[in-house]
Amino acid sequence: MQRPALTIYLAFCGVLAALLFTAATARAQDPPKEQPSPPAVDAADATDSVPAMFPHLESDRWWLTGQANWISQWHPTFHSPYQGTNSFTPEAQDATSRVLTLYTGVRLTGTMELLCDVQEAGGHGLSEALGLAGATNLDVVRNPTLSKAPYIARLMWHQIIPLSHEKMASTRTALSLFTSLPVRRLELRFGKFSMADFFDLNTYGSDTNFQFTNWTVDNNGTFDYAADTRGFTFGALLEYHDRHWAVRFAEALMPKVANGIHLEADLGLARAENVEFEIHGTVLRHQEGIVRLLSFVNHANMGLYSEAVAQFQAGDTPKPEITAHPLQTTFKYGFAGNFEQPLNNWIGLFGRWGWNEGRHESFAYTEVDQTAQIGIGANGGWWHRKFDRAGFVFVSNGVSRDHQQYLALGGLGFLLGDGKLNYGRENIIEGYYTLHAWRGIYPSLGIQHINNPGYNRDRGPVLVPMGRLHIEF
Repeated sequence: MQRPALTIYLAFCGVLAALLFTAATARAQDPPKEQPSPPAVDAADATDSVPAMFPHLESDRWWLTGQANWISQWHPTFHSPYQGTNSFTPEAQDATSRVLTLYTGVRLTGTMELLCDVQEAGGHGLSEALGLAGATNLDVVRNPTLSKAPYIARLMWHQIIPLSHEKMASTRTALSLFTSLPVRRLELRFGKFSMADFFDLNTYGSDTNFQFTNWTVDNNGTFDYAADTRGFTFGALLEYHDRHWAVRFAEALMPKVANGIHLEADLGLARAENVEFEIHGTVLRHQEGIVRLLSFVNHANMGLYSEAVAQFQAGDTPKPEITAHPLQTTFKYGFAGNFEQPLNNWIGLFGRWGWNEGRHESFAYTEVDQTAQIGIGANGGWWHRKFDRAGFVFVSNGVSRDHQQYLALGGLGFLLGDGKLNYGRENIIEGYYTLHAWRGIYPSLGIQHINNPGYNRDRGPVLVPMGRLHIEF
């Protein structure tokens, strides 16, 4: 890459960061407003082959694309004999969110690149994303007090370390600009990114732009992955890739408080370790399937549900309060897996399973301690519309006995709290169809049916229709 071009690009990133910091400072006194969290990037959805409004850059050194995603949801009145501070509102309501993203990148050498993405977001979610473990819109953030200023979503250095001379073709995406990669290699990333960019991915269910929108469908609900309120963290990621398998490990910063926007920089107080094995193999109709096995350990200032209940029963607190403890570092761990199995070139099966220990408070993602998911995903190849997409999925979420007792006695999590609880698993069905209308325009229709919202048999069921418009630039 020529030095003047690199200088201009780095100057652009610096000026952009300064402008964003100035804008955020200037708006620091704005009234609290909500803005949604960013969607995970699905590599299959960000490639040059996906039709866009305008032709992408022909140079393989540079990347410049954008997207806009609007999701509008509504639900009618549903049965609810009572509700609490964090309940999903039973009265009929509607809400619309938006996420605007500019993806930029530059390949500095044949093995090194710099990626910088900027987002601006706004709108609302149903009940401000409270009251459901499987919230209906992943584009919505849980904290309505954040300003609406644009922010740098991702800023990372990506290094390839070849371990073989043999190479394989690679489709360029917003997270990797290389057109070919060594079959055996190490990949190192450092900077700001989302753990969901690289862990627990699934071809049929990982993207709110084109696919499902429920939090516990696009991501494993038990994976309490390190993130700030918007879904991002600072960390280091190391991956080893071979022909039929891969392994990745990440060390990342945790938030200072549950669902907090500020990350704890002292690794002695808080951090997260994540490891995932990915195995490729052909077991059905000569179609290569993928299995991913994931484990995580979070260290953070987390409370214990049992201790919060004991304090309440002893009369020390007016209700169970998971945050009523001195500063401490505890750890939470879990295991998860997902699979995808194409049946032919247009339809496939996928699923997820997950478990975490459920004794410590849900801290960064959502309030799920066990999950199981099964679904189908398809493109429109069979009916001669190869860029259309469709899917149908069932997911069942649950929480531990300690977590159940905490909620039943009136405790509040950062998402849930009906004041009391008649426990039942939160069961969700979701379906969608995404139409490629013209160039980079993709309208969608979808629907979700939720039994036992917030794990409460006394409330619901809830029916949530969805309309979405996605534009690729």
